[in-house]
Amino acid sequence: MLDTFKALADPTRLRLLAILSRGEFTVQEVTAILAMGQSRISRHLKILVDAGILSVQRQGTWAYYRLEGDCPFFNEIWPSIESRLDTLADYRQDLEGVAAALDQRRLKSRVFFDSHAQQWDALVETLLPAPAYLEPFLEELQGCDVILEVGIGTGGLLGALGRKATRVVGVDHSPAMLEQARSRLDAAESAKIELRLGDMAHLPLSDGEAGCALLNMVLHHAAQPARVFREVNRVLGPGGTLVVADLVRHEKEWVRERLADQWLGFDQSELTDWLVASGFGCVRFKTIEGSSGQHAVFILTATKVSE
Repeated sequence: MLDTFKALADPTRLRLLAILSRGEFTVQEVTAILAMGQSRISRHLKILVDAGILSVQRQGTWAYYRLEGDCPFFNEIWPSIESRLDTLADYRQDLEGVAAALDQRRLKSRVFFDSHAQQWDALVETLLPAPAYLEPFLEELQGCDVILEVGIGTGGLLGALGRKATRVVGVDHSPAMLEQARSRLDAAESAKIELRLGDMAHLPLSDGEAGCALLNMVLHHAAQPARVFREVNRVLGPGGTLVVADLVRHEKEWVRERLADQWLGFDQSELTDWLVASGFGCVRFKTIEGSSGQHAVFILTATKVSE
């Protein structure tokens, strides 16, 4: 208990808790948010990690700090601390810095995809080939009135989705990608497939509008994957299904620059934790191993818990 209080007894470390309560960030991002030197920030982060208040998730050469430590006492008192963080002198300024850091992640992704929309399919197939996973991925989808695809890219799945639902809503944050997707739809498909511009963390759908949602190789581009799950839960109706295909955790650092990846794949445990916290249950997870240079892919299916 005394170690916990010592770790918390500093205004900068309390500011760090306020920042990390909004998401996970690297040292470089936190340094920019607080406008402090990296060595100073690293020292404060180490104290919080050593006290079990924070944890570190390493992704290649990047290290993300999370407000998910292993200190039971801190977990007990955290709700009381969190409710008073807005009394910190720099609280509003720090929140503006958090918003700017997340906007920078999204902007980098959007600019990249706008620039590479026409070559995207060939680029991914060449640089990061994956095993044949689309058939089992689509088999996880339940027939429903409205299917939502989050991050449609060039729209390669839209035709298949149109055969499984009365209406399909496709969302992407890149206007260039949406244009590529629109160009491949025929008249019949266009009548039942609606394309919308929007970010995966702020979906342009009303509450409960969709019966099923899928994310095909887009979660590793998300600024905040856990926030995406919460947003998808919002737009799904009671008992709605979420199906995700993405990369198993890897160490291919070069994908950050070559393919604008924010995350180097995911572990089953962190995905399950995010899903449960977002209001999903009945999580099923399977892995499709790659061969001859292919990268392993996971497929997960989760059901929205009825409120």
